[in-house]
Amino acid sequence: MSTPAALEAVRRHAPLVSCITNAVVTNITANVLLALGAAPAMVDITGEAGPFARVASTLLINLGTPQPEQRDAAREAVAAAADAGTPWVLDPVAIGTLTHRTALARELFGRGPSVVRGNASEILALAGDGSGGGGVETADDVAATLDPACDLARSHGCVVAVSGPVDLITDGESVIHVQGGSALLTRMTGGGCALGAVVAAFLGAGRKEDLDDVSAVVAAHAVYSAAAERAEARSTGPGSFPPAFLDALYALEMQDLQNVSVSATSATTAAGGGPA
Repeated sequence: MSTPAALEAVRRHAPLVSCITNAVVTNITANVLLALGAAPAMVDITGEAGPFARVASTLLINLGTPQPEQRDAAREAVAAAADAGTPWVLDPVAIGTLTHRTALARELFGRGPSVVRGNASEILALAGDGSGGGGVETADDVAATLDPACDLARSHGCVVAVSGPVDLITDGESVIHVQGGSALLTRMTGGGCALGAVVAAFLGAGRKEDLDDVSAVVAAHAVYSAAAERAEARSTGPGSFPPAFLDALYALEMQDLQNVSVSATSATTAAGGGPA
């Protein structure tokens, strides 16, 4: 299935995305999902998170502000998702230097997410190969994550997505690079966290269309990058960019995707070079 077809699947199915996400990005995350055509739900308290994860199309666990009840809700939701077969995305925000969330991220990672999405420092920290970045900012290059990301994907049977100027996505066997987007995403609160929700939306819609998880994750990144490029062309800076980005997600067309470069190779070949 092509990226345009995957986007159309999201718009057609309007996947219900259960988001246990951080307090800083709740609003932009919900608005991004709505603009995309998905249906967000912020269900992050115990007693509700588990039952809702059973009926949702997909689940996002974002560790940006892991308050005690939210940590318990995440555990509850992940257990319910595993039991119900609900696909879920782990976004291990700012792990590495922050010990409590790092331990929680590794605990949840051991419970079998469908996808892990983070920046280079977060993925390296999850793999035990780095100390993390400065808060949510990365201190490492995406290229440095190739081997650790492939190892994580193979050992846990999931897709690992590393965001940066050139995104890297792998299931341990194939490696896909997505190049595009806008640097203004780094000047917008939630620019990375909302991507995790978009990945979840494509994952949920993809399962309804028998689209494999790697292709769903690649499509999510390509759409996000294309919308960011369209938004940058219609904005003058970080103040006007967020609403332009929402408009771009809502109005994105096939021609907007043509400027996004997607290249694929095997993990073995990629280890000897970079984007094919």
